[in-house]
Amino acid sequence: MPRTTADRTVIRDPSVMTWQWRRHRRCVALARAQARKAVARWGLAGIEEPAALVVSELVTNAVVHARASPGREILTRFIRLDNGVRIEVHDASDERPVPRVPGDDGGFGLLLVDELTDRWGVAERGGIGKCVWAVLTTDGGGE
Repeated sequence: MPRTTADRTVIRDPSVMTWQWRRHRRCVALARAQARKAVARWGLAGIEEPAALVVSELVTNAVVHARASPGREILTRFIRLDNGVRIEVHDASDERPVPRVPGDDGGFGLLLVDELTDRWGVAERGGIGKCVWAVLTTDGGGE
């Protein structure tokens, strides 16, 4: 969140980048591109592709599986860590993602997230919905 000084000048935290997206499939590619830009800006080229894939999977899940009214927005937040990035995807559904048995109809997304990240999970939000988060580090060892 930006902080405001006494003279109302907004100070942006360069280690946190946040975007809001409509709940629409075309936003997946846009969110993936923003993840690449954020990770590259922070000098984390070694995890740029895995981060983009994780964002793609988590935003796709929010678009396709989150049980919420059409038009509800999805929020992505990328947080710079000492040796990596924390990716958050917030949506308005309380339904938690559940890994499925992979097959012809899909089910590979959360398995891919699990494989590419140091750890991931689901957190409640201050209001409706949830936050699905994942941590990727340059050394694969966590924060």
